[in-house]
Amino acid sequence: MNLSKHLQLDIFKLVGAVADKMGVETYVVGGYVRDILLERPSKDIDFVCVGSGVELAQAVHNELGSNLPFSVFKSFGTAMIKSGELELEFVGARKESYQRDSRKPIVEDGTLEDDQNRRDFSINAMAISLNKKSYGELIDPFNGQADLGSKTIRTPLAPEVTFSDDPLRMMRAVRFATQLNFDIEADTFEAITKMADRIEIVSMERVTVELNKIILAKKPSYGFKLLFYAKLLDKIFPEMVALQGVQTIEDKSHKDNFYHTLQVLDNISEHTDDLWLRWAAILHDIAKPATKRFNKKTGWTFHGHEDKGARMVPGIFRRMKLPLGAEMKKVQKLVRLHLRPIPLVRDEITDAAIRRLLFEAGEHTDDLMMLCRADITSKNQNKVKRFLQNFDSVEQRMREVEEKDKIRNFQPVITGEVIMNTFKVAPGRLVGEIKEALKEAVLEGKIQNEYNQAYNLMLELGRERGLEVVKS
Repeated sequence: MNLSKHLQLDIFKLVGAVADKMGVETYVVGGYVRDILLERPSKDIDFVCVGSGVELAQAVHNELGSNLPFSVFKSFGTAMIKSGELELEFVGARKESYQRDSRKPIVEDGTLEDDQNRRDFSINAMAISLNKKSYGELIDPFNGQADLGSKTIRTPLAPEVTFSDDPLRMMRAVRFATQLNFDIEADTFEAITKMADRIEIVSMERVTVELNKIILAKKPSYGFKLLFYAKLLDKIFPEMVALQGVQTIEDKSHKDNFYHTLQVLDNISEHTDDLWLRWAAILHDIAKPATKRFNKKTGWTFHGHEDKGARMVPGIFRRMKLPLGAEMKKVQKLVRLHLRPIPLVRDEITDAAIRRLLFEAGEHTDDLMMLCRADITSKNQNKVKRFLQNFDSVEQRMREVEEKDKIRNFQPVITGEVIMNTFKVAPGRLVGEIKEALKEAVLEGKIQNEYNQAYNLMLELGRERGLEVVKS
């Protein structure tokens, strides 16, 4: 099969011409070939030559212009050129062998066949020749094209060999299946279940990169179900596995919180590509196993799971090598607050309650409401419709209160410095008490967050505490 008509970019002719001049066999390989056949856009192009990939890259770089970014990674024998939106990576064909307790291969120069043998899956093991004599010819020794047609993820060699060499490929199998909506071939999936323990030699950073790609897929629940049934999820995310299962006592059962969480994740994924909002969906009920209690009158309860879940978030992020800054704090806040909007559907709820939620959620208010909507997973569509209409009413009230009081992300106009200067007091408990009382007065609607009102109340609060005005 010849795919030259798909090689529309000038870079392919240029690389082929440079390769012919150097006398080296050169191919475009891997994901770019797969995406050509799937008619998917791709900006990362991998080139393999039977020779020195670095020398080929240097020659191509000279032809393209020395002003383009150029990087050489000597320890990997690769080089990269950035040309506009394209990332061009060059490597020499090689064969690899592994020791059982390491992912670092023993690398030797090899042929194109050797290089294709070491690829992870048949759909990523195809190559297209760029040399003039065979330009555009597809080399597909493992029937990757047929696997694309049948939507199948399969290893080029025996799966036990492929996964033993590099256990991260088990995660990649699930990731590709999720992104492409493919099935994992039966023998390949069975090998993953048998070799799941091998994932423990892979760094958590590498595992989490693959997990995040699964989370960002169109329907991430599919990937999590594959990880669960393959026993990989036990190894990388045991807190999530603990959600699975239904317990029944005296004919009272609770829902399966694992599958509920996956539904919430899918629901929110229909509306946002925000990775951290999707993580909030994953973790919103993570503390339910730890807070589960049975009451003979009311059945199963999970009191406080939102607060305990928020306390669990930093530990999970730390272990999984996720960022511990603003991203983690956003997830933590959403987990802690995810039940707060529910009582606001009642007519008797005061503006003060709305103000408090707006203040606490701050810049993440809209994300919180999106999470709350995603959390409605009843099979009763009338019930879902009624709950969503209730949240419509809550959001309308929130908009009205916000427009009137500007509470979201508000900063108190009276600072600790103003309090200390007015009463000539040092930092300490009294200053904190006055600041807190001023904030409460704004949230309760007793005063506007306006300087004169807040200042007069500050004076009153100071007098109640025996403080004298030294500087007005």
